[in-house]
Amino acid sequence: MFAEEITFKMKPYTTFLTILLILFSSVAFAERLAVSSATANIRSGPGTNHDILWKVEKYHPLFILKKTNVWYHFRDFEADEGWIHESLVNKTPTVITNSATANIRSGPGTKNKILFTVDKGIPFKILKRKGKWIHIQHADGDKGWIHKSLVW
Repeated sequence: MFAEEITFKMKPYTTFLTILLILFSSVAFAERLAVSSATANIRSGPGTNHDILWKVEKYHPLFILKKTNVWYHFRDFEADEGWIHESLVNKTPTVITNSATANIRSGPGTKNKILFTVDKGIPFKILKRKGKWIHIQHADGDKGWIHKSLVW
């Protein structure tokens, strides 16, 4: 009788855990990767036979939704979705500007000199962080600091 009571009491927990595992299995896989090649084709499906939707440049960050063989289905900073081959991405920490314009400064703070200004959608590799500021580098080598509120 005691073993039957334990089995009966554990069934609801087992069922509940199974449901949670199924619901959140894609969330458990979710990770952020970045484009590692100079440019990459974003496709409508997992394969070179699918249409090219757009192209992205090095350091473009991608939020991975799922993997199918050697293809990643992802969402980007504008909530656009596409597919990219696994050979074109890696785990480099990156950001992308998400404001109309952003000042890139010589140091971490608004009192530092503006080195250059960029438009929305420019990707950068993260070199280090200091408080709310991020030291970044563009694929062309340009470096500077940007406030974290200006990036995704």
